[in-house]
Amino acid sequence: MPKSKPLIDDKGEVRELTAADLKRFRPASEALPKSLAAKLKGRGAQKAPTKERITIRLSPEVVQRFRDTGDGWQTRVDAALKDWLKSHRLAKA
Repeated sequence: MPKSKPLIDDKGEVRELTAADLKRFRPASEALPKSLAAKLKGRGAQKAPTKERITIRLSPEVVQRFRDTGDGWQTRVDAALKDWLKSHRLAKA
């Protein structure tokens, strides 16, 4: 197999890929270390769904305040609503 040309030149510029370059490409599943591939893998579907997917409209301020708290903000919205339900009665519509 002929030696391939580097993809990056001395200035750090990436050259145009050739058909020969593309033939040497491998799927990420083969090229990545298994430890990294495991971290990149999605969670998949829940075995027993514990929550219901819905669409709800909230004011932008509320959404932004929860989003600013970082990952898991939707779980915190759920917890806040559960806490509110403990001290309030809902009238039937």
